[in-house]
Amino acid sequence: MIRILLVEDEENIREGIKLNLELENYEVVATDNGKDALKFFRGQHFDLIILDVMLPEIDGFQICEQIRLENLDVPIMFLTAKDTSMDRVQGLKKGADDYITKPFNLEELLLRIQNIIKRSGANKGGPSIENFIFGSNEVNFKTYDAKTKDKTLHLTKKEAMLLKLLIDRKNEVVSRQQILQAVWGYDVYPSTRTIDNFILSFRKYFETDPKNPTYFLSVRGVGYKFVFNE
Repeated sequence: MIRILLVEDEENIREGIKLNLELENYEVVATDNGKDALKFFRGQHFDLIILDVMLPEIDGFQICEQIRLENLDVPIMFLTAKDTSMDRVQGLKKGADDYITKPFNLEELLLRIQNIIKRSGANKGGPSIENFIFGSNEVNFKTYDAKTKDKTLHLTKKEAMLLKLLIDRKNEVVSRQQILQAVWGYDVYPSTRTIDNFILSFRKYFETDPKNPTYFLSVRGVGYKFVFNE
């Protein structure tokens, strides 16, 4: 049975969507807040995640970003009242596969859900598109393997998540606070020195001259930036 995680804080909408999805023979796990959504995602298997944006505790954009750092495959759909073009672009940049605004047509929603699940099933077992190449370095975010000019590495999960966050936001400054929230979550914060050590490791792995980095730059008092121009 296809399993869907539905994250919606308005009870009437949540229960209405849940009922209609169950009538279509989907198994639905529903929650009304972002923190529980991440807990369910990490503890269970889902074939689709439907997210509102404006949620208690952790908003939908942040949930989407955290899921994409850990899972590149599960389809994500936004269903939200935030309907500006900037909102749509932000949602898609965070890694969503579809973006639907409220009010919505139920038949269209069900068709989009059907299509997105069909596409994701067709892509399973297909060629990997999760590789990122910069300079003489190549990183695979599914296997956590990395190749440099002279060695092959196996990254830890946290290393891969932090590296992907920086690459997803290439040429943008990412604050230490944003890194802590996205990579370590909202319950356990390590010291910011931990992040510094990860960056030092990235420089050692991937920079030609770690003392004069060109990819992994520090922004004093703020955070870090991955610089890459294709």
